[in-house]
Amino acid sequence: MLAGVFLFGISSYGQSADSVTAKIVNFPSRLFSRIEGKTAGLDRQLTRRTEKYLRNMARREERLQKKLYRIDSAAAKRLFAGSAGQYGALAQRMAADSGKASASLSGEYLPYVDSLKGSLAFLRQNPRLLNSAKESSQLQASLAQFQQLQARLQDADQAREFIRQRKEQIKQYLSQYTNLPAGLAKEYQGIERNCYYYAQQIREYKQLLNDPGALERKAFSLLGQLPAFQQFMKNNGQLAGLFGLPAGYGSPSALAGLQTRDQVTQLIQSQLASGGPNAMAALQQNLQSAQQQLDQFKDKLTKLGGGSGDIDMPNFKPNNQRTKSFWRRLEYGVNLQTSRIDGYYPNILDLGGSVGYRLTDKCSFGIGSSFKIGLGPDIRHMALTASGASLRSYLDIAIKGSFSATGGLEYNHTATLSSFQDIRALSGWTTSGLIGVAKTVSVKSRVFKKTKISLLWDFLSYQQTPHTSPLLFRIGYGF
Repeated sequence: MLAGVFLFGISSYGQSADSVTAKIVNFPSRLFSRIEGKTAGLDRQLTRRTEKYLRNMARREERLQKKLYRIDSAAAKRLFAGSAGQYGALAQRMAADSGKASASLSGEYLPYVDSLKGSLAFLRQNPRLLNSAKESSQLQASLAQFQQLQARLQDADQAREFIRQRKEQIKQYLSQYTNLPAGLAKEYQGIERNCYYYAQQIREYKQLLNDPGALERKAFSLLGQLPAFQQFMKNNGQLAGLFGLPAGYGSPSALAGLQTRDQVTQLIQSQLASGGPNAMAALQQNLQSAQQQLDQFKDKLTKLGGGSGDIDMPNFKPNNQRTKSFWRRLEYGVNLQTSRIDGYYPNILDLGGSVGYRLTDKCSFGIGSSFKIGLGPDIRHMALTASGASLRSYLDIAIKGSFSATGGLEYNHTATLSSFQDIRALSGWTTSGLIGVAKTVSVKSRVFKKTKISLLWDFLSYQQTPHTSPLLFRIGYGF
């Protein structure tokens, strides 16, 4: 088999009335390297961002203290006594925590994180499942890095809770003022934003950690087929610690007295029969309605930061893009457009690509380019030719729902290209200024995530020679 593919082996450990077999899963070394690299990257980002937020909070409190000191010096001393040292201590603890003091996972339940921790611990206890001493060493490094990230996530949760408490203490004091001075209000709003965005930042890192790649999903799926691993997770998984499973859980004796599936089915059928011919349709409608409401509640909890601590409703409009990394805010797309310059020019197909940056939840901008393919003068005389190129820029601002206002500046080379030197000739370029509306439609596809249909007006087309069509219809696909 190819290197890196998971191999199965079956070994008999003894012969008895019930044969005993065990599956041995050989994990490739690249799996452990990937786990270690991912957790190390998140560890660095979490530590760096936490230190940044703590420094910002300390500076904001210092400015707020100076302004409050002019109004009430005694209150300023009491409210801010020792807070700067506590911010510094949290930052030092975050940087120095190596994760050697093992601690259990807490807070929101993350299924993949639980499986990851259990899988690494299980393989450490069962080194015979590994191929070599090198893989054993890589496993130890991956487990150590995971434990360090786990410890720092808990440190971050403590820092988040301290920031939240400080915000509430300051808020409680400032609430005594009927008309809060402008300087104090501004500094408190900054503290409130810091508190909110830091909580969202921690949640973002947890979700990244809880998002496995294809290799990890395949590996843990295979490992999950081992009866020994299943029993290990029952005894050591996070859910086992939460619910405190009793002895004999899953055995036939533990199921005594419980209703069987057939009994539950018969009970439902009898209830439906007494409800008349429309009972089944009514039941299905109620189930769908309940599912939709449940999905709405889950979405609201997610947006409010549920699972990452206290749900804190901000009194400002948050930008959910702020906690994402630069690379995760990039948007890639392709687009198609057909046009006819005039009666003497062939039909043109513009095949373009773009890369954009999501500035806020409702605003994005980007650049792109396209290659113009000539299709021939008519359907009876089709011929593919290199008919030009274009350089593009765009700005998108959401209006309402799936509709957005869009516009941009483009440079088009509409002459036939015979060599690369033709593109460099500035005389062959014309300018287009586009404004219009666009509608975005979500797409359930593995490749494309959404379809964008745009109707654009080129207000500079009237200055071009020869004149081009002022109206453009463009279809784009994002992924």
